[in-house]
Amino acid sequence: MELKKPYYAVIFTNTRTSGDNGYSETAIKMEKLAREQPGFLDFESARSGLGIAISYWESQEAIVNWKANLEHLTAQDRGVKEWYSWYKVRVCVVEREYDFGHKPSM
Repeated sequence: MELKKPYYAVIFTNTRTSGDNGYSETAIKMEKLAREQPGFLDFESARSGLGIAISYWESQEAIVNWKANLEHLTAQDRGVKEWYSWYKVRVCVVEREYDFGHKPSM
């Protein structure tokens, strides 16, 4: 999908604690909820030891509103207390992009 540039990417890099402890169910719920938010564009994630989740947004305002969503705040709190041993969040402006081949299905 070609997105109108510039747009914003929130890159969430993390390492998990052991055990699921409700993480998988909440991750699915949070992605669904994010997709319903005004300004949401797309989402990608991968995990192989290190986890990387990237959400794409139309504006910084949309990102701030998502971060302040009450259900998302609850998940963030559980993340700090139960699911992550480390994480870093980066907010970036995407000014250009290119790709090759077919994007794998998620």
